[in-house]
Amino acid sequence: MFKLSKLLRGGRLTSVRRDVVKFTSSIKSDQKLLKPVIKINEAHVAMLIEQKIIEWSKGVKLLQALSELESKMKLKPSIEDVHLAVEEEINKKVGQEIGGNLHIAKSRNDQVSTAIRMELREKLLDLIISVIKLQEALTKLAEKHVRTVVPGYTHLHPAQPVTFAHYLLSYLDMLERDLQRLEETYQRVNLCPMGAGALATSSFPINRDRVAELLGFNEVLENSIDAVGSRDFILETMANLTIIAVDISRLVEDLILWSSPDFGIIELPDSFSSTSSIMPQKKNPDVLEVIRAKMSHILGNFLTSATTMKALPSSYNMDLQEITPRLWESLENVITSLDMLSKLVTNLKVSKNVFSKKLLNFSTSTELANMLVRKYKVPFRTAHKIVGSLIRTLTEHKLTFSDVTPELIHKAAQDTSSLSLNINVKDIQETADPLKFVESHKARGGPSPTEVKRMLKIRKQWSALSKSNLSKKKLELNKADDRLQSLVQSYSSSDTAKHRKT
Repeated sequence: MFKLSKLLRGGRLTSVRRDVVKFTSSIKSDQKLLKPVIKINEAHVAMLIEQKIIEWSKGVKLLQALSELESKMKLKPSIEDVHLAVEEEINKKVGQEIGGNLHIAKSRNDQVSTAIRMELREKLLDLIISVIKLQEALTKLAEKHVRTVVPGYTHLHPAQPVTFAHYLLSYLDMLERDLQRLEETYQRVNLCPMGAGALATSSFPINRDRVAELLGFNEVLENSIDAVGSRDFILETMANLTIIAVDISRLVEDLILWSSPDFGIIELPDSFSSTSSIMPQKKNPDVLEVIRAKMSHILGNFLTSATTMKALPSSYNMDLQEITPRLWESLENVITSLDMLSKLVTNLKVSKNVFSKKLLNFSTSTELANMLVRKYKVPFRTAHKIVGSLIRTLTEHKLTFSDVTPELIHKAAQDTSSLSLNINVKDIQETADPLKFVESHKARGGPSPTEVKRMLKIRKQWSALSKSNLSKKKLELNKADDRLQSLVQSYSSSDTAKHRKT
């Protein structure tokens, strides 16, 4: 089935084994590069015409043939890669005499790097959309639970009360940093390698800036060796995807744990769960578990790609071909997981009575210590020791915070610090209320409803700004594509006589 393209036969190589061609072929993963490759050839030919490197009539016929190519045409598995597939199709349309000029002043090396960047910038915009969608889903859920108190955990043990909205804000902010990294990466992806050739540009008087302009790039990736041989833009994207994957995985892990009956903090929607084939009582978090597993693939792909790059000398090497499919796989996994998580979060239910559990009874202990400092002038380290001793006593006697009395605190103070404390019962009761706990924590970034509302308002502004920046980038790409197609159409619909007159 596989054979060396006839375009490359009869020159330096007399023959190549079919199994070798099949083994080295990238055609299976090249389909998504077809549309960019067609555009690259259109921009390149238009530049060749403008620079008078190619005869006007031949250039026009090449552009006409390129404009007739279907961006969804199926690539034949008998050809090594998308670049040769396009060239062979053009030769079929216009013949070798004209089609043979398509590859003047360019190489597959600069073409593939450019095509990857063109496809990647589109995928980055898709990824940004998915991140924003999850942010918006988390924001809407948070707005419903500004006063819903849940336990915060450290070391997976109950620590202090927070609101569910405050918890969700932590992931909103992580995702915002992810967006910032993606925005920065987009700028470095949107650089044009075309004109770098195999590694040393060309002796033809090409205009690299013109091709970059027609393809919607911000500017040229100048050094030709760097342009064809570097894939740091892929590694940077995959590093960003890995960080996003870690953030998603941690959120998913929380939701899996918190949805279990032992925690009982949230309930997953039925439509995103499954049951056991044997145990009828089960409600399993299958969707979340699959997301968690997919996120581990992202890290694996990044490590594989980084290890591949580490072993390479400068300029182009065939090893680079093995990295690109991992990039597309990682992007697909992250985007689909983000989209699925956004839908799940929208239908999440949160328990509003979770603090009825005895095991959460001591989560306001820090506030009891703070109260001793504020109202009874006890040094904090001493207050910490007193409260710790008090909780040990309560635990040993199977008592809870509701059983605390002034006498118990007095005894703990005497035993640990030889202090005599006469505590007001009302002061004790106020420190035991989880809602009062979060209301009192008004420091910037804290869980008080007032502070959470302020933060949510700002985060909504962030989302609006991100959407605006996204729209601008999409508009820039669309305008560039319109300019290119308008130029191709203008050449294709003109004739030699008209051209000579102008």
